[in-house]
Amino acid sequence: MTDRPSAADLGRAIATGETDPVRLTRDMLDAIEAHPMKDRIFARVTPDRAMAEAEAAAERARLKLRRHPLDGVPISWKDLYDTAGVATEAGSALLKGRMPAQDAEVLRTATLNGLVCLGKTHMSELAFSGLGLNPSTATSPCVNDPEAVAGGSSSGAAASVAFGLAAAGIGSDTGGSVRLPACWNDLVGLKTTTGRLSLKGVVPLIVSFDTVGPLCHTVEDAALVLSALEGSPAPDLRGDTSLKGRRFATLQTVVMDDLDDAPARAYAQALDRLREAGAELVPLDFPEIEGPHKDSAMLYTVEAWATWGAEISARPDLIFQPIRERFESGQSHSGPDFEAAWQRLRAVRKAWALATAGFDGVLMPTAPNLPEKTATLMELGETYVKANLRTLRNTRIGNLLGGAIVTLPAGLPSCGISLMAPPMAEHRLLRLAKGVEAALAG
Repeated sequence: MTDRPSAADLGRAIATGETDPVRLTRDMLDAIEAHPMKDRIFARVTPDRAMAEAEAAAERARLKLRRHPLDGVPISWKDLYDTAGVATEAGSALLKGRMPAQDAEVLRTATLNGLVCLGKTHMSELAFSGLGLNPSTATSPCVNDPEAVAGGSSSGAAASVAFGLAAAGIGSDTGGSVRLPACWNDLVGLKTTTGRLSLKGVVPLIVSFDTVGPLCHTVEDAALVLSALEGSPAPDLRGDTSLKGRRFATLQTVVMDDLDDAPARAYAQALDRLREAGAELVPLDFPEIEGPHKDSAMLYTVEAWATWGAEISARPDLIFQPIRERFESGQSHSGPDFEAAWQRLRAVRKAWALATAGFDGVLMPTAPNLPEKTATLMELGETYVKANLRTLRNTRIGNLLGGAIVTLPAGLPSCGISLMAPPMAEHRLLRLAKGVEAALAG
């Protein structure tokens, strides 16, 4: 865990008067401006907006009229959330100069709850890569190795938090795009259930799987940011979060194949900690997932091409070749095959709900691998796609199954453990995750 103050700690300090939102925001903006990797992390900084919002938060704090526990806390936003009067380009030259007239709905809700918008962070092109490599705009650095990629597609969101340039970052997750950069930068990342948070004003990739989610230092932060994004009370994490008597499935199928040494060791050590904390861990084979896992290329690329095919076809040279080719592969599948894949997936989701009904949650390694050097990935050529798909393998299974998922640092750099709950069970998931977080911290 980081020794940086959590968003929740900053919020509490604002509430007691110990911290001034204006000074906090100014210090954060100064830190961004002075950071040597600023231009690899932030696509655009919004200092005028940030200071105006901080001044309003300070006045509310003075009057004891704070709107939310995070009122006055500065955060970053992935560059696919529409921001009124500020370019929102989704990491792509295809959208260069795109200037929305109003905020995305979740940004508007967060602002009404008092969160301060520091600016927009870099990301994979059109959010269609788990690696975070983006030669078209910028490739954000990993906190554990600045020469390595941060993970994608919410790469700058993760880097902004991990390098101390934002108290939390808002990303999106379609196949792992919150959880992978959170994992590789030793953060907590929450993939919400599809449909829980509004996608209005969010540049789309695959609406059937697109979700909004935070990247944070702690589980408490994730819970508070979720509540600010949807304008609802946060789950109460103050009660008993003991793992004694909790029963977790440890998924074996696909997600345990071909793990790199460090993620395998970190996951095994994390499971040992959970057992020591009193949790019962039960291995779970679920071969039914192998079908949708094989179908995932079709399920993802067909809809992605339907969304972006016209723009890519009109200006193909503006998009990084491996990303473009992944989009273009969506043309090779038929409509009946696509619908049959969705029918199979819906059946597997029902089977999954039955298979996991007797467990409090399901555990798995977040990523099978560690982040690669940026220079190495640029030299991969055609094998870039294989590296990307391997990186996304475990997280994508969670999207296919449709649950709410949180990843936590597993104890070794750039290694994570994921906990999955049923759809729309975010509050129960976060209470469980609070217990897991405490157990992993020893």
